[in-house]
Amino acid sequence: MTNVAGLASNRGRNLLHIDDLRPGGADLAVVLADDPDAPILDAAEARGIPTEVVEHRENESRRDHEQRVVDALADYDVDLVCLDGYMRVLSEVFLDATPLTLNVHPSLLPSFPGADAHEQVLDADVSVTGCTVHVVTNAVAEDGSVRTEAVDAGPVVTQEPVPVYEGDDESDLKERVLYDAEFEAYPRAVRWAANGDLDVTDDGVTVEADEGGDFPVRRFVSNDRDSDLRYGENPHQDAALYRDDTCEEASVVHADQLNEGAKALSYNNYNDADAALNLIKEFDEPAAAVIKHTNPAGAAVADTLAEAYADALATDAKSAFGGIVALNRECDEETAELVADSFKEVVVAPGYTDAALDVLTAKDNLRVLETGPLGEISETLTEKPLVGGRLVQERDLWAPEREDLEVVTEREPTEDEIETMLFAWRVLKHVKSNGILFADGTETVGLGVGQVSRVDAVELAAKKAERDADGKNAEGAVMASDAFFPFPDGIEAAAEAGVEAVIQPGGSVNDDDVVEKADEHGMAMVFTGHRTFRHD
Repeated sequence: MTNVAGLASNRGRNLLHIDDLRPGGADLAVVLADDPDAPILDAAEARGIPTEVVEHRENESRRDHEQRVVDALADYDVDLVCLDGYMRVLSEVFLDATPLTLNVHPSLLPSFPGADAHEQVLDADVSVTGCTVHVVTNAVAEDGSVRTEAVDAGPVVTQEPVPVYEGDDESDLKERVLYDAEFEAYPRAVRWAANGDLDVTDDGVTVEADEGGDFPVRRFVSNDRDSDLRYGENPHQDAALYRDDTCEEASVVHADQLNEGAKALSYNNYNDADAALNLIKEFDEPAAAVIKHTNPAGAAVADTLAEAYADALATDAKSAFGGIVALNRECDEETAELVADSFKEVVVAPGYTDAALDVLTAKDNLRVLETGPLGEISETLTEKPLVGGRLVQERDLWAPEREDLEVVTEREPTEDEIETMLFAWRVLKHVKSNGILFADGTETVGLGVGQVSRVDAVELAAKKAERDADGKNAEGAVMASDAFFPFPDGIEAAAEAGVEAVIQPGGSVNDDDVVEKADEHGMAMVFTGHRTFRHD
């Protein structure tokens, strides 16, 4: 455990925040103030934290006062000192007698040092400010005077930026820098110190943990607001769209809306269109997908775009009503006629022929998005904001090739079944878990999405194939599962629906029972060794 001595002259809110978080297991062991009326003292005592008061006596030298501070801390086993609004410039008397001492300053040093940082920021009319956690170094001359140029000049440990907005005053900056910057940066620095990641030498500070890479210790996100949206997922929720202009990959955020007179996209439109576009990027051949509430209502690959769309729509035209269409080729007139034949919210494609545009833009409520060439995948990470943080992970870009399939049943899959398995997996990656997909050839037949039981997902996919698919059914289909089957009941339900082959990750303790059930029904089954859960 790292014991922290906190020195403050006023509220010490950073110290209390550190005490709340205990970064790296650090413990606020004592709070010392130079003012007996400092609010931090009552706050610390309420938390059961020992306190000390060392006032500056009249005519007492700076170094003599510091020696009394050192003496007051002598009874505490202190590993780290953190200053927080401690309005005393320190000399070697304190710094040589105590462990590493850190301070937080409300600007991005070396810009705007001193006590009036926020005023300096506003006077300079900069667009970004922030805070700096730095090592405290000696800023006192031999005669006891303050060396102004040495104040706030110690080696920088970490910084955190915040924006300056039009109309901000000092109070606005003070609050934003405290809560958005200092509350982020100071615990980070304490965590590094507690974990032994800080190396402080005469040459400066190095941080072993701060190495960058895909998952760096510090992660900055800066996007510009593109537009206000009518509302969020529901009318009572406000929403806005932010764009990342560093993104090189084709996206719905950067797509051009070709029918400018139509209503703007909503929060849900963007979310669904993004899901649809990411799905059809899986395929080099002409592909189409219809998305509803971020799940595929149907998807297909065919020799022509029109055939692919017709096959995708036929999976579940009822659910596709009011959905999002994504195409991975320039949309031609034939495909446009099919899309326009029933109500859709959005169609997104790399481009459109003039004739296709005439057809699509004639529909008042259909938004037409052009992404330009789909190109290569450049965004390798995806994230989900949480209350209090965010999850970041690699995108699920893996899909099996033929050599990745492990046949585990007595019957091997046919060449046609293998082709269907590889197609099905690429669509399955975009189905909410628990997810089951039935496919025939290179088109979907039925989907069971977002279920809490895998056998329920199988039964739902079978029901959708039987009830909602037009001109196709589950007889002879391939079933794809995004995770292993924990029990044989899912295979039994699939066999009852007419499924003849299965692709799944494998890895269940009951794999032998599941394979045995497949063998009973003459099914072919392959394991991929990878699951493809999708929870967002």
